Amino acid sequence: MLDYSALRAVSMVVQTGSFEKAAAILNVTPSAVSQRVKQLEERLGIVLIVRGNPCTATEKGEWLCRHMENVGMLEDELFGRLPALIDPGEPKQRVTLHIATNADSLGTWFVEAISGFAKRSPYLLNIAIDDQDHTAEWLQRGRVIAAVTGLEKPIQGCRRMSLGALRYHATASPDFIARHFEQGVTPEAIMNAPALTFNQKDRLQSRWIRQTFGEDFAYPSHWLPSTQGFVDASLAGMGWGMNPIQLVREHLEAGRLVELTPGTPLDIPLYWQVNRLAADRLVELTREITAAAKAHLSA
Repeated sequence: MLDYSALRAVSMVVQTGSFEKAAAILNVTPSAVSQRVKQLEERLGIVLIVRGNPCTATEKGEWLCRHMENVGMLEDELFGRLPALIDPGEPKQRVTLHIATNADSLGTWFVEAISGFAKRSPYLLNIAIDDQDHTAEWLQRGRVIAAVTGLEKPIQGCRRMSLGALRYHATASPDFIARHFEQGVTPEAIMNAPALTFNQKDRLQSRWIRQTFGEDFAYPSHWLPSTQGFVDASLAGMGWGMNPIQLVREHLEAGRLVELTPGTPLDIPLYWQVNRLAADRLVELTREITAAAKAHLSA
């Protein structure tokens, strides 16, 4: 039999980042939380929590946390049907759903979806950010229960829905164009014009170069891990970058930004993948995600 008091202790330590905060929520002493976690780790013969500031879960610990999310959703559903099962002496614990998405989705359309869900749901949300080509790994490792991802292939144990494509345009300020592309936007000019790159996982600039010029080549880059920062830096003439159309449409129409090569957008298909065990209880979240995607993404 599973020791759910110990599992809750692990989940709460990871969620709050400390044994003391977990103890306050569980209405027990920090030593009691520590003992429950230690006994479960000894029973399993593995470490579940990396002690630190904050405390974090190991890969096996993440799987237990996702299990507790599913248990929490099942309990909420059961208590709604059988309220007499609720122990008035037990502290009310709200379920936190862990979800991953890419930064550009969060900065354009994703907040609309999750806020709509949050207004009508008892669940709390913990949103993790990674490149769309890497959020699937969060699902595969049990770190999240659902994700917006660029992976078309269904992840084992997950349901997958197509959301549409996030459209990007290679944009820069007129001043930047005049300084770096006086003779036109050529491979030679690109190799000397500073780009803007989110982080080491960001391959959008390279994908646009390959799509536009039919070849790969190196280019200098500033590193700027901010979706809005990309737009601001482009407007300021710092570099050229791949910006979501939702964030630069007005700037393009007003002439504050221009496309490096007109008519060469880069479409990045996105998918919603959700753990099958939780999918039926997250129908409302999926509905909000797909509705917002339909309104903002390209078909």
